[in-house]
Amino acid sequence: MSSKSNNSTVSISEFVLHCLIDAQQKNATISALTFIFLVSLLGNLLVILVILVNHELHAPMYIHIAALAVIDLANSTALIPKMISVLQFDLSVVPYGACVLQMFLILHVEEMESLLLTFMAIDRYIAVVYPLSYPSIITNKTVWIGILAMNTFGLIFKSPYFFFVAELSFCHTNILPYCFCDYPTMVHISCSEDPKYLGFLSAVVFTTGVFPLVLILFSYGRIAIAALKISAVDGKKKVFSTCLTHLLVVGLFYIPLLLSYILPGAGVQLSTEAYNTMVIIGNVLPPMMNPMIYSFRNKEIKNNIYRLFTGKRTRPSD
Repeated sequence: MSSKSNNSTVSISEFVLHCLIDAQQKNATISALTFIFLVSLLGNLLVILVILVNHELHAPMYIHIAALAVIDLANSTALIPKMISVLQFDLSVVPYGACVLQMFLILHVEEMESLLLTFMAIDRYIAVVYPLSYPSIITNKTVWIGILAMNTFGLIFKSPYFFFVAELSFCHTNILPYCFCDYPTMVHISCSEDPKYLGFLSAVVFTTGVFPLVLILFSYGRIAIAALKISAVDGKKKVFSTCLTHLLVVGLFYIPLLLSYILPGAGVQLSTEAYNTMVIIGNVLPPMMNPMIYSFRNKEIKNNIYRLFTGKRTRPSD
């Protein structure tokens, strides 16, 4: 911590990360995170590679899947290696600027994943409920415009965080009791009591978290209603199986993160362990699960992965 002081506050040049995990669970946590990171890395890289090299996959649905893989790859890379390092050495000193950058990156990829999952749900909703209109509504151009728009919107929407962090004053500690640099944790250890810091977070989470989740649930609800009208039993099973697996990943992402952000913003104090667990689950598990749920269960992607590794054009069976 810097020695420059202003009355009771101090100007800090670094933060110290201290991941509060039970000592008996530390080795198991490190092993689990390493496994999750490797699976996420390999799975998402494979998805990106297969979609890039196969022109027949350059279609709206697969562009969405590739974009999701890029977001998950960025999330895992920015988050898990640092968490493992903090757990191994108990404490980790992070320069102020690097900590703020990691905080911003994590907030950005969380928001991009939320918006992209919404786009993908709406894509499937239009494909199932309005199949004749789908080719004219959902095109490669509209998908790329949507991806560009959500990134631009996200960057603008999160810019106040930089000003808020710069305003925070610290007078007691520069230790973040967390596994990575996190905005709510910075606010909690600061001496700043202005409710705007967490109030803004709650507003952002509602706009880019709660509202998108409502749209996702509406989309899959309408898909389920449409599936009930399908006469073929196998067709119904396929649609419901897809909906349930997608909703599983959506739940793993949204529920822990929404609770961890909304409750502190609403004044509900969570224990450090509960907060750590919820945010880690919401950030770490979806990037590993998404390739399995959205990609490896897809017939075209499976066929192209098979061809990539064997040189044969089709799999012997699906």
